[in-house]
Formats: sequence, C-alpha cells, structure tokens
Amino acid sequence: MSTFYFATAAKSAVGLVRAGNEDSALTSRSLVAVADGMGGHAAGEVASRLAITTLAKESEVFTDNEVDSESADDLFSSSLHVIDLTISEYAVENPELAGMGTTLSALFLRDGAVATLHIGDSRIYRLRGSAFEQLTTDHTVIQELLDQGAITEADVATHPQRSVLTQVLMGDGRNHPSLSIYEVKADDRFLLCSDGLTTALSDKEIKALLKGKARGAAVDALIDASYINGAPDNVTVIVADVLDNDIQEPLTMLGAAK
Repeated sequence: MSTFYFATAAKSAVGLVRAGNEDSALTSRSLVAVADGMGGHAAGEVASRLAITTLAKESEVFTDNEVDSESADDLFSSSLHVIDLTISEYAVENPELAGMGTTLSALFLRDGAVATLHIGDSRIYRLRGSAFEQLTTDHTVIQELLDQGAITEADVATHPQRSVLTQVLMGDGRNHPSLSIYEVKADDRFLLCSDGLTTALSDKEIKALLKGKARGAAVDALIDASYINGAPDNVTVIVADVLDNDIQEPLTMLGAAK
C-alpha cells in the first residue's frame, strides 16, 4: 500500500470588517484543520485556539505510526470530545468567556485514506482532476432548510438565519461529530476553509481559483478574491496536496493559534 503525505500552503486573514482574527488553523504532513471561533470579548479567538492547540496535542498519539488505522480513527474522533471538555474547563476558570464556541473541520491522512472530522460550517473540499466535491455538510439552520426543500439556494443570501449554527464546540457536551473516511490518490488536492471564504465566493469561483495553480498561488488567489468581494469575515484557507513522497512538513499553526 502506498504511503501518502500532505504538502500544504495556508493563510489566515482578518478580512475587511473584523477587528481581530477569530480563526485558527494547523498544517502538517498528515493533519490539517481549520477552526472558526465565535463569542464576544475575544472569546471566539480563545475557543478556536483551544480547539487547534488541543487537537495538535492529541495528534501526537493518533498520528503515531505504531497505532493501527482503526485505533487512530477512534482517537482522532474522540479528540473532538477532548476539545469540548477543554473549552468547558477554560470557560469555568474564565467566566467572562462563557458562551464561546468554535467550528472544527479536520483532515487526517493515513494508510491510503483520509478521515474527516467536522462540526459547524467550516468546510472541506476535494479537487480530483476536474471533479470538485464538498466532503462536509454544514451544521446550520440554512442547510437543514435546504435539505427539507423549504428554501432554495437563491434564498440563502438574504435569509435571516443564514449564520445560525446547529452544532458547535462550546463545552456543553452535546455535539455529534461527523467522521467520514475517503480513499486518496496521489495528486488529490484538498481545500479546508472557514466560512469567510464560502460566504464571499461561490463553489464555482473557488474551483476556478483552486485548479491549475501551485499551492501558494491558489491560496493567495482565494484570499485576494474574498477581499475583492468585501471580505466581511475572517478568512482562512488551507490547500493540501497529496504526495507519495514525504517533504517532512512540520506542524504549523496559523491565525489566533499562532
């Protein structure tokens, strides 16, 4: 079985409206993740930072080559509960941060497959050749209404509940993580992003900017396009290409987790 690795490019930007960055992210040779925090008085940046730094610590175990794939997946999935507990404990110690929360979308590469862990409305996409696919489903009121056929895509931009999340990590223990497994092929390209990108650009625009460019150029093009369209929110973008050779990429944190 081939062994694959990530080669990444990433950037986290404040945008044109926000005063600070509540997004956090990490990149590495086998794990990439984006977290988008929420809550006043800097609580959002704390929540996203806790999510990413806790995931990084947990990854020391589940990315160990001595751990079999099934156990690694279980540990990867359970890391979400560890993050939720960490947020809860931090809020108890710092009551002014009560109510803070964060999304989390993470991609773990191992043994010819990737596992996705997702909660909230940050997204994971895969570009394989000309096929561009969203691998995650938004945990939002809007998505539920779309699934029910109660509204159409044309209604989303002006809907009063377009920003309401149905699942988020906020230390209440009520989340239901979504773990899915996908095969990988050499040259697959994955995109992880906060909703600062997907509210500014359509999937068609994202695909056009992602395809046919070097990783760094694709990240820059996506960030620049979001700014051209007003960048009303923080925007974080990770482009992760699947290679069959290890370029020894270290774990790196971005945004509020930096």
